Amino acid sequence: MAENLEQRMGLGAASQAEIDQGLRKHMLGIYNYMTSGVLLTGIIAMLVAGSPAMLSAIFSGPQAYVVMFSPFIMVLVMNFGINKLSTTALQACYWVFAALMGLSLSTIFLAYTGASIAKVFFITAAAFASLSLYGYTTKKSLSGWGSFLFMGLVGIIIASIVNIFLQSSAMEFVISVLGVLIFAGLTAYDTQRLKEMYFVGYDSTSLAKLSLMGALSLYLNFINMFLFLLQLFGSRE
Repeated sequence: MAENLEQRMGLGAASQAEIDQGLRKHMLGIYNYMTSGVLLTGIIAMLVAGSPAMLSAIFSGPQAYVVMFSPFIMVLVMNFGINKLSTTALQACYWVFAALMGLSLSTIFLAYTGASIAKVFFITAAAFASLSLYGYTTKKSLSGWGSFLFMGLVGIIIASIVNIFLQSSAMEFVISVLGVLIFAGLTAYDTQRLKEMYFVGYDSTSLAKLSLMGALSLYLNFINMFLFLLQLFGSRE
């Protein structure tokens, strides 16, 4: 009996070790996709910003609106097409999205100094890593944050649209502060959510797609937190 108990305990430990290894591999895949997407966006943004001819070709006509809204369209395609698209097609959509974001964000290099962009980027990276680590390791359930953060996100979107017409610097400051707080919360919340989704028992294809969608969520959190911090601490050209 003692031998059988030891065998069952050994199998349980081995099974738990396999689960932990699988979870680490899954989360590492998400972070790799997210980091690669951010790097692709940054490289394209710098290349476009450094070429007056490309800037003129992209932003001097109605095509500027296509560039600005196309990343949003790609997000919709990925979200609504996750069950219909193959993993390869979903990957292609993700890389196209990251590239389009690079085109769209190239103008920040014209509005802010390179030094302040670099400074805010590293601040964002450190904050993101800390918040994501908290979301991954905390035993406290963050599920209750979801509805609150979503309402806050809707609120700052509406406030940002209103401020396009008001052009209030005070309102812009408040929106930026709230934006940083909301996307900081979303970073921790989404990390825990993605971790817990692994235990649902998806097949390998579904997990691969979830990795891409998880990377998209974390990418959007990172980029938005970076942009709001840039509005707060960036030095204008």
